[in-house]
Amino acid sequence: MADESAIDQAVKRLALALDSLDAAVERRSEGDRSEEGLVSQLHALGVDRTRLAAALDGETARSRRLESTNREIAQRLDAAISGIQSVLDGNE
Repeated sequence: MADESAIDQAVKRLALALDSLDAAVERRSEGDRSEEGLVSQLHALGVDRTRLAAALDGETARSRRLESTNREIAQRLDAAISGIQSVLDGNE
């Protein structure tokens, strides 16, 4: 009987150890899935950053072209105003 009791206790300890091992494996699997999710999110953020950087570069170039065009138009307007002013001054 004592052997049977010792065997029962050993079986119970083994069952508890297996349950603990199973729980540890599940936690590790969840951690791995979480890590994979983070890696996926990090990759998506990198792709977004690249796309946004390219868009920013394009908008910066567009802004510079608009500024250049604006300066050119302002110079032409100044020249036109000066010409009109000269004509008006000459008619007085």
